Amino acid sequence: MCIEIVDVTIKYVGRKAPALAHLTLSFKAGETVLLLGPSGCGKSTLALALNGLIPHSVGATMSGRVIVDGRDTQQTSVAELARKVGIVFQDPEAQFVTSRVEDEVAFGLENLCWAPSAMQTMIDDALNAVGMPNGHRREVYKLSGGEKQRVALAALLAMKPHVLVFDEPTANLDPAGTRDVFALIAELKAKRTHTIILIEHKLDELMHLIDRVVALGECGAILADGPPREVFDRHAATLREHGVWMPQVCLLAHALRERGVALDDFPVTLDEAATCLDKVTRRRGDRMNSNHYITLPPAHPVTSPNWRYAIAVRHLSCVRGGRKVLDDVSLAVAQGEFVAIVGANGAGKTTLALHLVGILPAPKGAVFIEGQDVNATSSRALVERVGYAFQNPEHQFITESVFDEVAYSLRAKGLPEGVVEAQTSAMLERFGLFRLARANPFTLSHGQKRRLSVATMLAAGQRTLILDEPTFGQDQHNAEALMRLLRDLHCEGRTVIIITHDMALVAEYAERVVVMNAGRLIFDGAPRDLFMQPALLREARLAPPPVARLAERVPALRGAITLDDAIGRLTMPCQATASALHC
Repeated sequence: MCIEIVDVTIKYVGRKAPALAHLTLSFKAGETVLLLGPSGCGKSTLALALNGLIPHSVGATMSGRVIVDGRDTQQTSVAELARKVGIVFQDPEAQFVTSRVEDEVAFGLENLCWAPSAMQTMIDDALNAVGMPNGHRREVYKLSGGEKQRVALAALLAMKPHVLVFDEPTANLDPAGTRDVFALIAELKAKRTHTIILIEHKLDELMHLIDRVVALGECGAILADGPPREVFDRHAATLREHGVWMPQVCLLAHALRERGVALDDFPVTLDEAATCLDKVTRRRGDRMNSNHYITLPPAHPVTSPNWRYAIAVRHLSCVRGGRKVLDDVSLAVAQGEFVAIVGANGAGKTTLALHLVGILPAPKGAVFIEGQDVNATSSRALVERVGYAFQNPEHQFITESVFDEVAYSLRAKGLPEGVVEAQTSAMLERFGLFRLARANPFTLSHGQKRRLSVATMLAAGQRTLILDEPTFGQDQHNAEALMRLLRDLHCEGRTVIIITHDMALVAEYAERVVVMNAGRLIFDGAPRDLFMQPALLREARLAPPPVARLAERVPALRGAITLDDAIGRLTMPCQATASALHC
């Protein structure tokens, strides 16, 4: 089923600049396309235009033509287009209309008038495909973020559209869940009956599935379009300039070339990278002694027991919906630490965080902030000490403009309006949101919403910062800028706690990682130590970052977990590494 996009311009109501401007693009039947671009470039807008939600349902004006299977989307109903194009949205809650999982998956089928006798089998098959075979009667609002994403995907698959658009389908999924979704997409691709369009930034895990990469810039301008190897090799400088995500193996290949290391081929998958780098090390004559490999120290000193605790949790348990979400959790975070909390969907990470900021009540003597029991601390005092950025940014927006959202906490402190305006403007400039100061927060792209939620939190100046999936929805430029900012704040003495599924983020920035599984803490230590324990990773449904997985296959990379680690090992002079390498 072919798709033609001809001179399309889309502008949202109330916004001065168009989301897409004069975009012309086509998708061939049966191909799998990776759609990349910086936050706010129009990727999700394009997805909404493919099945007619723009302009039929979403508040936007559209010129030009989108042709799906010979039908002009502006002249075809959304109901009819739903049989052709299915979309899993970036935020699964945006597409839920019922309260039970089974009813949610059935909703689209009912609207397409499928017979009840056929629907049950289709519902069962769809839930089996996304790893929720027994989830029929669960209530949607009680699901974790990752489970909601699975339900949204099941609802799409049940309708069997020919064009499948996945808008960050794994954004809320743990690494094992991500593998499951990509395996499912691989199965769909193998059938050769679907055109698949993927908006995604977990690239190393899916590049083996991709036929073509389309990279968009501002207002949907096409930066690059072609086979993955061509796009990531020849157009790397342009992609970097615009903050477009690239696979870590491609970033590694470019870094090695820049340092004079000759590569026979340019790799885009982990398999290709392993083969390529093995050739490089063989040519150098490197032979790694498995008993004497280099172990680089963590970026920050190990926690000192003499530091004051920013947060202390003692034997905290929590039961929600008849399920024990937290099971006797004890944890201490010293002031000034940078800690990552990781684990599978439903492991209890967000529930623990909600107790730390008083959103969920904790038993007396279970949670302490800077030595004070949260039960004996006023909400105002708690907010002044701990900042929290929600997993879904929309859940914390309370004003009608981006400017007022950041200014709210400053005004609550009673600061003069001139000071409020200066500090708010500076914060918006820092996060690349100044031009959107008068926009409604709910009209922003997801990446922009995330930056706004973090800016709002930082404006209040709390000493402890907790961020749930801080880089979700961000392009590479903004994700790196945000993490550098958090690292700077950490170096200034702030306590930073991130909840994430991104193991590369953990490897790069965290000095300590806490692993949760089924409501319990099962690991607390350095990221390097975690990634050396495959059995524990499997138990927790986690996976090492791409560089660490590559290091498992290339002896000269043994012990590497970040790009800098890998670059250092592959460019280090032989004579400087005699104790580690037999050169």
